[in-house]
Amino acid sequence: MLLIFPLIYISVTIITLREFLKGNIQYFFFFIVFALSIYTTALSVVYKYGFSIIIGILQSTKEIFVLLFFTWVVYHYKAKLKLHFIDYSIGSYFLLSLFYALLPIGGQDFFERMIALKSLSFFFLIYAIARLYDPKKIYINKYFLNILILAVLAGVVVLFEVITNQHLQSRTGYADFNYYFFNFEPSGNYGLSWTFESAGGFKRFGSFFANPLEHAASTLIALAILAALYTTEDYKIKIDNFGIIALLATLTSIVFAFSRSSLLSYILIIYAYGLINKKKYINKTIHYAVLMLTSYFVYILIKGINENNGLLEVIVNTFNFSDPSSVGHVLEWVEGLNSIYLHPFGLGLGSSGRVAGSLGDHIGGENQFIIIGVQLGVLGIIIYMSIFFSIIKNARNWYYKLHGKEKTMCLAIFLIKVAFIIPLFTSEIETSSYISYLTWFLTGIFVNMISQKEKEINEPKVSNWN
Repeated sequence: MLLIFPLIYISVTIITLREFLKGNIQYFFFFIVFALSIYTTALSVVYKYGFSIIIGILQSTKEIFVLLFFTWVVYHYKAKLKLHFIDYSIGSYFLLSLFYALLPIGGQDFFERMIALKSLSFFFLIYAIARLYDPKKIYINKYFLNILILAVLAGVVVLFEVITNQHLQSRTGYADFNYYFFNFEPSGNYGLSWTFESAGGFKRFGSFFANPLEHAASTLIALAILAALYTTEDYKIKIDNFGIIALLATLTSIVFAFSRSSLLSYILIIYAYGLINKKKYINKTIHYAVLMLTSYFVYILIKGINENNGLLEVIVNTFNFSDPSSVGHVLEWVEGLNSIYLHPFGLGLGSSGRVAGSLGDHIGGENQFIIIGVQLGVLGIIIYMSIFFSIIKNARNWYYKLHGKEKTMCLAIFLIKVAFIIPLFTSEIETSSYISYLTWFLTGIFVNMISQKEKEINEPKVSNWN
């Protein structure tokens, strides 16, 4: 039964390669959604059944596809490219990272610096693929429905995990795979990692994603896309039966992934949706809900402070930063900020983040901005933050000017970026292949779209978006 994951991964890879040879570049998105979402699970199963000899080949497929698709779009791009501020910012960030990778800065060797470069700014190439692709061939509704289908499947797997009270990763060989290839020893009470559990004894489920944090982040993307897809031109919500199923799936996933930052972001998406679409009743409902939850928190705090209450423990420890997860965040932040203060130009690639963690010698962490700052210095943080918030600003401003699929994409990008504000402060988002590839591919489509729209404003043309 578990072999279905590597079989799906290999099948999607073959289909993507076949379509690439036909010039169907949009199948890169197909690969991101249906292959990278199960990437770690598929490779874990391959290792579990003794086929480790092919893992290197499977691991390299995503980078090979990026280089192939990037080369194709660059070679076939014939139009006059009008660069946007976001283009300049992303290009500058990539060049800065490349500069740090090529020069012997820091304590890591060249190979380790290049791996760190991939995890830190490889998204430049993914963004460029969508940015340079012909917008007439972009089928936004099809893309978004694929993501919602994935969300429903993830919800089904989570229900299976909850019913059996066992992580899927306990069956796939996840711990052995991570130890053998990344030098991460099993930890926690379930023989996986601490990511799969929370204070108070609650299990956190990752569905078929790499871990509960990636599962939760993917759920945020699904909710944002769900909201965008079912919002009409006149800012009304028109949802069908499949949309309701997808919404229930996201609720199931976000609850059982049990990521506090993502749960807050889930609510933030709804709140931001109400603001941008001027839905006062949504925001008022959230205000009342927050008031009720605050009152309930005070009630259980007073009544159950001396009782053995697992949920109360999680809530209290979250606010006083006394549980291992919160303490770990704070210590990593302080260490990272101190390093940035002492070394404003950075310590070089590989000094923080996943590469440094696998070598057991990292500084800072648990925060995308700090991880960037430790390696690239203050300039790296400034550029990355300018990219992030410029995307939010542009999406908000363009939302009221666009129509049809363009408007749908605009709302989706706005909600996705708003949703990741909190997780960026508590995790290293860019190391998740699925999350990073998907968000930057969609961002490339968005900037491509508004750039085309600016051309139409200056030189009126007939819009032909699908």
